[in-house]
Amino acid sequence: MGEPLTNGHQKEESLPAGIVVDEIEIPVPWGHVAGRWWGPRDKQPIIAIHGWQDNAGTWDNLIPQLPVTTSVLCIDLPGHGLSSHYPKGMLYYIFWDGIVLLRRIIKHFKWTNNVTLMGHSLGGALSFMYAASYPDEVDRIICIDIASPAVREPQNMVERTGWSVDKILSYEHLTEDKIPSYDYDEMIDIVCDAYRGSVSKENCKVLMKRGMAPTPAHMKKKGYYFKRDPRLKVSGLAMMSIETALEYASKVKCKVLNIRAIPGQKWERLDYYLDVIEKMKQNADVLFVEVEGTHHVQLEAPENILQLIEDFLEQY
Repeated sequence: MGEPLTNGHQKEESLPAGIVVDEIEIPVPWGHVAGRWWGPRDKQPIIAIHGWQDNAGTWDNLIPQLPVTTSVLCIDLPGHGLSSHYPKGMLYYIFWDGIVLLRRIIKHFKWTNNVTLMGHSLGGALSFMYAASYPDEVDRIICIDIASPAVREPQNMVERTGWSVDKILSYEHLTEDKIPSYDYDEMIDIVCDAYRGSVSKENCKVLMKRGMAPTPAHMKKKGYYFKRDPRLKVSGLAMMSIETALEYASKVKCKVLNIRAIPGQKWERLDYYLDVIEKMKQNADVLFVEVEGTHHVQLEAPENILQLIEDFLEQY
């Protein structure tokens, strides 16, 4: 029930004095959600949520630099990192699934008041949506390089539907013998190429501590495979229009720290990002700050956002 799995992981990591982290598992109907709980266990933590196809390791460079009294629960979303995949026949709706998951976790631990969420990319979008859906329960959100779920033009959503459905069904027939296996360096290179400069080789290794695993012996292949669910690659279903995003933005009334990285993510419509920020300002206390960094600024250059986050947490 959210208890630490082992303290052994602490011995493997080089952490600053006084910083502790436990690996935990939270039960869900299809298995478990894995997490890394940093800091004190006797207080309600910040819930930290990673980006699409990343994992809880995305916070490994930032959180150890926060005050030792800071409690943070970093989760692996379903199908990511060390969390259970959805059962065969189910599909991921990315944003909507995440809201249900956050609700499960918060109710599991009975944290239905003064909730603080911190998210990068997809995780920031989930923080935004949760704050809009439960405005009386959320106290603060910190969103890194995103304002709302990715907004798509209706034409694009409609055109991608058929392809998305067929792709999902094709993944159901992906047998073990078809799962690719790579040696360690080759896998890290593949990951780095996929991030297109957003994550350095060194930090790809940080993410892959939870993102890859040795190929099981019964598969009779040497090397490593990606642990994330391939169905996650289909992310275009149930996207959001700008009108819907703005309606959610109007419901947010907590304190908001939104950090946009420059150059950061290359947004299809940057004006939509800024429109959501302006809409939130109508009912919420919003601090919008631009910093130098890639889309993964919390992993690549945590020192660029550390003081902003510390000040925000202290102020409120």
